[in-house]
Amino acid sequence: MRRFAALFLVIAAFTVSGCSKPVIRCASPEDNPGHHYLAGMELLEKGRTDAALEKFARAAWCDERYSPAYAGTAIAAAIKAGAQRDEEYRRTDIKRINEHLDKARKLSSSPEDSFAARLAGLRAATALKEKDWLKEAEKSYRAALRLKVNEGDALAFYRDREAADYFMGAAFLEAREFRPAAERFKYVLDSKGAGRWHGPSDQAWKRTDKIVRALSGVTFGDVGKEIALRDTVSRAEMAALLTDELKVGKLFEGRIPVKAEEAGFIPADMLGSPLREEVSILVKLGLRGLEPAYDETTRAYLFRPDEPLRRKELALVLEDMVVKLSGDEKIATAFLGHRRSPFPDVEPSSPWYNAIMSVTTRGLMETALSGEFRPDEYVDGAEAVMAVRTLKYRLDIH
Repeated sequence: MRRFAALFLVIAAFTVSGCSKPVIRCASPEDNPGHHYLAGMELLEKGRTDAALEKFARAAWCDERYSPAYAGTAIAAAIKAGAQRDEEYRRTDIKRINEHLDKARKLSSSPEDSFAARLAGLRAATALKEKDWLKEAEKSYRAALRLKVNEGDALAFYRDREAADYFMGAAFLEAREFRPAAERFKYVLDSKGAGRWHGPSDQAWKRTDKIVRALSGVTFGDVGKEIALRDTVSRAEMAALLTDELKVGKLFEGRIPVKAEEAGFIPADMLGSPLREEVSILVKLGLRGLEPAYDETTRAYLFRPDEPLRRKELALVLEDMVVKLSGDEKIATAFLGHRRSPFPDVEPSSPWYNAIMSVTTRGLMETALSGEFRPDEYVDGAEAVMAVRTLKYRLDIH
């Protein structure tokens, strides 16, 4: 009887123990929360937010107490909510994002999980840009730095502690705090050997330094500061930059004749645009590089306002401004007839060769270290602002 009772107790204990174990939902080696979290974070880096959310949802389904799944969800949801214009939907989204962040922090079972949760708070604040968002981002950043984490595989996606500095630098850049941003990126570059965030920080530091140089020495308005951050500059944005910073309408007044049919002309694709007046001024001046072109499909002259401006087009714009302001027509043909080009990617016979020579010899635009001008590459915001700043200085425009 005692042996039977003892056996019953063993079976009962085993049964209770077996029932208390969590249900295994994801059994295969590649179907586990860690794998799905990493895949989701990589998808976020590629801008595939919806696909990332699916991965984070799978990670949470595999393990309901897996903290990084909620950290990743908060970042992805914040990116989507940051682009949401409907305020009611946005409020609902933000409430859910905060719930995900709270869950990520509470379920953290290691300093590495806490690090991911704190960086999720930093990145979510940057994406949402709510009131006092930069202070919230800094709060999460400092909390992450206080953690003693094991780097490498233990830190999963982020790998290195310098990830906190990189994303804080990105937050400063979004807040137009250029010098603090450059300092954070530089800190990553000056830290130990090239880790995961060394390459992105190098690119971000160069871009930030370029923006700082572009905006230094000249008081730019809101248009210039906003454009300085852009990876590309549209034709309409360039028109706004020129009219806002150089006041080209007044600058050219009385200097060049304007044809009667061009005086009030507005391209068909600019009629409903908030930048129609700025574009109209440039069209009236006949500025090369930003002129409208006839479109066979619509049978109308179009400005193509959203089309990114290329470097060769900016060269034409700048050269034409110098020609018109100086009254020296010879500038437009000064370099024609060259047999050899100093640029490996621009032939002397190219329609924009003279303009490129004009702007580079005057310091209005720069080549790459290899000597290439890269005529077909898009103009970035810092380059556009720097070109306008240099033009103001060279021509003594106030």
